[in-house]
Amino acid sequence: MYGTLRGALAGRKIQFDRDSFKAAVDGRISGIGKTIRIKSIHVHYDLTVPPDALQATERALRLHPEGCPAHQSVKDAIEITWDAAVHAGGQTIKLREELTDPAASRTSSAE
Repeated sequence: MYGTLRGALAGRKIQFDRDSFKAAVDGRISGIGKTIRIKSIHVHYDLTVPPDALQATERALRLHPEGCPAHQSVKDAIEITWDAAVHAGGQTIKLREELTDPAASRTSSAE
């Protein structure tokens, strides 16, 4: 998903700090006998973009799972979620994949 998001940002000509663009991944597993099963994966992105690219960045984030071959390959067997801290023009916008309550998917704070 990280590579797909990088490609989506580059494809939209969004300038982002490639050195500080990071993704942290958490997984939840369960055991079945001696075998483990991946139950869920959560990806947290942290990136900085210019303020005028914020809307395009939000769109790239919202759409990137659809374009990710790995996500598409396992989404029916493993729950995959994401959130992001997008730094733009002195503020931090926190996004996460769409929930049933759209108002819960975006918050903003000053840095």
